[in-house]
Amino acid sequence: MQREKKHILLRNGNPQGNPNNAPRCGAKTRKGTTCRAPAMANGRCRMHGGKSTGPRTSEGLERSKKAHLKHGYYSAGSADMRKYIKQLLRENQALTEFIKEQFQQ
Repeated sequence: MQREKKHILLRNGNPQGNPNNAPRCGAKTRKGTTCRAPAMANGRCRMHGGKSTGPRTSEGLERSKKAHLKHGYYSAGSADMRKYIKQLLRENQALTEFIKEQFQQ
């Protein structure tokens, strides 16, 4: 009676197997040899896969612009709000000084 092997997935969802059997990158290294790192779906390893050339479609460009949008403490809106609040505080300080002078007389 033979026991069936359990089909177990790794943490990243890939099936178990011998990592030595994975296809190799094969890119030419600075040493002049071929890269022996395991290849990704594009046929190259994570170091030789090439950088992204950026979004091509108008939808992708819009997504990229939204991702680059600044928000928070250093945004233009926040800076304007802080300037406005400082101005109000200065005016309040001047008004307070004026009222103090009026009551002292």
